[in-house]
This record gives sequence, structure tokens and C-alpha cells, in this order.
Amino acid sequence: MHIDDFDYELPKELIAQRPMEKRDQCRLMVLDRKEKTIEQKTFCDVIEYLRPGDCLVMNDSKVIPARIFGIKEGTGAKVEFLLIKRLKGDVWETMVRPGKRLKVGDSVSFTEDGSFRAVIKDYGEDGTRHAEFIYDGIFLERLEEIGQMPLPPYIERPSDAEDRDMYQTVYAHEEGSVAAPTAGLHFTEELLEKIREKGVKTAYVTLHVGIGTFRPVKTENIEEHHMHFEEYSVSEETAKIVNETIENGGRIISVGTTSTRTLESAAKRCGKTGGYRLEAGSSSTGIFIYPGYEFKLVDGLITNFHLPKSTLLMLISALYDREEILKAYDIAVKEKYRFFSYGDAMLII
Repeated sequence: MHIDDFDYELPKELIAQRPMEKRDQCRLMVLDRKEKTIEQKTFCDVIEYLRPGDCLVMNDSKVIPARIFGIKEGTGAKVEFLLIKRLKGDVWETMVRPGKRLKVGDSVSFTEDGSFRAVIKDYGEDGTRHAEFIYDGIFLERLEEIGQMPLPPYIERPSDAEDRDMYQTVYAHEEGSVAAPTAGLHFTEELLEKIREKGVKTAYVTLHVGIGTFRPVKTENIEEHHMHFEEYSVSEETAKIVNETIENGGRIISVGTTSTRTLESAAKRCGKTGGYRLEAGSSSTGIFIYPGYEFKLVDGLITNFHLPKSTLLMLISALYDREEILKAYDIAVKEKYRFFSYGDAMLII
């Protein structure tokens, strides 16, 4: 398939720059795959489309304040780091700006007293650097003191105190992401409690979202694109809940593309039935889901509105139908839905 098959026109003013004041009051577009209908609702109405016995699966990864600003030692040049992932110990793969200023052996200080600094140890892929951090105290606690939330590049403003709360799901627990699993941003604790009271199970997986989320597909033939690998884990409890749901005839509703990729990566064929079940454990995945893919576990998806030509748009086109998805996006543009991370939501059921 060609990359242009996943393109659409998006006016810049529809890219949400701020979160909604109330998480669950954003708009919700509901796509019924069987009836081929589109409804326009408010996100809190999502409970109407969930049945007792269904299971809602969410990614509980927590965003770290991964954007930090420092001074190159010896020259005083200003430098920006975006931590991508921990490689080993205190060595992180890092995007740096401006990149030309930092070579192997260079040091950067992020505090006036030098108590939090980094030394460039090696070059990574796509212009990244491997930086070893030297610090007093506990790394993540120091990062909380000096770091900023790593808002995506299409949010054209610095992060602020509001983002510390709103660019994080209410159920975020496992620290490690440099981008939020944004479909989950719409849930409140109250809405989740109502969903559980209805008889819908909730379960959590962890996939730490990396910078690959922002990287465009550069190949014209999408099948030639390679995803960056990301770490995930599935607990024994989550596997049990998901597998019992399947065995009892309930649906697996995934919250976000990261939860979807985790579920599909950890799906294993069951010898007894010939179907698939979720396997507990930790691994990494570079799974690329695009039209033609046959889903093993996921029956429905809650997601945001995604960038043109993105792997995320390809994933939801695999779950439903590319032409129907693009029709829905045309409606969203005409109806002035809010797009991307802080934008409105879609339910594909």
C-alpha cells in the first residue's frame, strides 16, 4: 500500500494545543463496524457502548518529565535533551538539540552546582546520543525537579504546570514513557468506577511509549517501514482477566494503539481451541499493524484522531476499513473536532 492512501487534509487550527478542562467532556465519534454507522457523542457516553462482561485494557505507563535544558561545559552553549529510553544503568538514548554541538566526551550540566550532569558516551541512531548521567540523589526524583513534560512537536508551546497533570492518565503508574498513551487521557476516576459498576472488567498492560510515536513513515510503500522497538509487560493478573473475558464471550476493548500493540504482540495461539490467548511476561515489540493484519485479541478500540500518513492511522484502518476511516476523518474535520494528543476521541466497535 502507498503512503498517500493514508493522507487527509487537516487545518492547523484543529490541532488541539490545550487539554479540555474536564477530561471526559471531549467529543466522541463512534464507528459501528457492523452497521457502518457514525454517531457523535460526548466521551462520558462511552459507557453506553460497553457491555457487562467486556474488558477494557489500558496502558498504565507514566510519562516522565523527559525534556531537560542544560549548558555545555567549557563553552556555555545552551543544549536541550529529550530522553528517549534507558539503555543500561544511567545511560540513556537521548535526542539533543542542537546536535552538532555535542560529540563523544562532551559534558552537559543541568544544574548550576553540577549535581545533575551528563557525558556523551556514543552516537545512536538517527542523530541521537548515548548519554551517561551523573547525579546526586535518585534519578527520577531529580528529573521531576528540573525536567519538563515532553509535549509532542505539534503542540507549539512550552509545557507548563497544567501539563504535569493533564498529560498523564489518571491510572498512570509505571514510569518510563516520553509520550502519553493519549486515548486514556479522557478517562476520569469517576467514569472508570461507573464502568466497573456496570460489570465491565478493567485490566492494565505497560508499554513505554518512545519517540518512534512522533517519527513519520518515510517509505512510499508502507510495507517497507520498520517500527522502533518498545518494551512492554503483561502481568499474570491481566492475562487471567483478559483470557477469562474471551472464554466467557466478552469483548476486549483496547484503550489506545499502545495497548493494542501490546495485546497483539503478547497473543499466543491456544492449542485447545485454536484461538488466541494473552500470555503474561515482558518483552519488546516492533509490531507494525496495517490493513491486511488479522487481529488476534482486540475487538474494539478507543483512540484519538491521528496524524496523516501515520502508523497509528494505519493501525485503526486495519481494525475497520481504510475508506470508512477516512470518511470519518472528513466528517471530523468538517465538524471541527480537536485532533491529536489533547484532542477528541473515537470509539471503533
